[in-house]
Amino acid sequence: MSHELQFYIGGEWVAPAGQARLPVIDPSTEEAFAEIAMGTPADVDRAVAAARKAFASFALTTPEERLALIRKILEAYSERYDEMAQLISREIGAPRALAHGWQAGLGTRHLKELIRTCEAFTWQRKKGTTLITHEPIGVVALITPWNWPINQIVCKVAPAIAAGCTMVLKPSEVSPLNALLFAEVLDAAGVPPGVFNLVNGDGPTVGAALCSHPDVDMVSFTGSTRAGIEVARLAAPTVKRVHQELGGKSANLILDDADLDAAVTAGVNACFGNSGQSCNAPTRMFVPAARHEEAVAIARRAAEAHVVGPADAAGTTLGPVVSALQFERIQRLIETGMDEGARVVTGGPGRPDGLTRGYFIRPTVFAGVTPDMTIARDEIFGPVLSILPYRDEDDAIAMANDSVFGLAAYVQSGDIERARRVARRLRAGSVHLNYPAWDAGAPFGGYKQSGNGREYGEWGLEAFLEVKGIVGYGA
Repeated sequence: MSHELQFYIGGEWVAPAGQARLPVIDPSTEEAFAEIAMGTPADVDRAVAAARKAFASFALTTPEERLALIRKILEAYSERYDEMAQLISREIGAPRALAHGWQAGLGTRHLKELIRTCEAFTWQRKKGTTLITHEPIGVVALITPWNWPINQIVCKVAPAIAAGCTMVLKPSEVSPLNALLFAEVLDAAGVPPGVFNLVNGDGPTVGAALCSHPDVDMVSFTGSTRAGIEVARLAAPTVKRVHQELGGKSANLILDDADLDAAVTAGVNACFGNSGQSCNAPTRMFVPAARHEEAVAIARRAAEAHVVGPADAAGTTLGPVVSALQFERIQRLIETGMDEGARVVTGGPGRPDGLTRGYFIRPTVFAGVTPDMTIARDEIFGPVLSILPYRDEDDAIAMANDSVFGLAAYVQSGDIERARRVARRLRAGSVHLNYPAWDAGAPFGGYKQSGNGREYGEWGLEAFLEVKGIVGYGA
């Protein structure tokens, strides 16, 4: 790959309008290993114009033609799979196994699920004498995060293409190289010029220009709730469709009939996956008050079993967090938890022993946490777990729902019917019962300040479609 200082616009690799550059940092070493060009509003104008021009013809392609294109993208992605995994591992510090099996792997899973979705999707139907048909919404701006980068890129770009939209992608400037590689994949697959465009840059410059651009019809954004509010504000004057997947503070309810050892151990591992940098991580663990200390001991054992180290080191299960900014924020929140009276079971502030360089966090478990504490309310985005005791089932549900977020929730119970009843009472977009396998066809998105709209499967496809009624069509 040799396009770090270029953008992909109109089917070509082009020079940026400005001269600004940004280093790409390896979080395991704190050293720069690449440099990217940073875009300007002029680059955005050029990319949007290319997308608008391409939309006129691409919108008229058939669903079958676009499905064939998605299949070619899957083939091209598979050919660059190992390279993608290695690149993501270095960019965000994901351990090798995680990067290969999941970070890169989710791209493949989304493409395969989209193919199944398109094969079964009803693009038009008759309702009396009216024809109901689905059409592409237009030019879309896609703004993606650094934590699961290719996951969020593929689950936006691929359904937008399948819908017949054209697009401009602004990936996170923290992990931008995988997006450049994905642009090469799309080019090799034969995506028509202008259908997909990529401009690197930061949120206040490139992101803002995309959100406010009069020729952009929709913004699909994944990131923090704070940034999501700004996206909506910028998009409002032109009445764009705004699709947002934002922050989370997901509750994990371990009911009194669950296998406590298995449930707590799996809950710790789910919280610490990807170094805790997942918006749907189960970061609030609710346990029966009578078994709080037992749960705490299990959580400590599970946390201390993790091996923290560089992404490329054998045996590493927890890599660094992605940046100095994230490292400092997590340190402050750990200290806040201690100041507010939560008990540190294991971990705490500072780097793990023996690691003097890199953005490494000590896997941390807090016990005796109360719902009013900052660590129980704010999204920490690191390997930090809060354990909260509850009196009974109603108390656990009330505390779980007492959050501005509503992205995901988790329920563990030995009685599946009981778990199902509890799930219906939780105000979250996704509820996971007894740690099920990940499902690419399940809707993903949140309630409340966790956003609006849904991604994955048919929901991800419908997000990029308009519904048209042609009245009198069958007269």
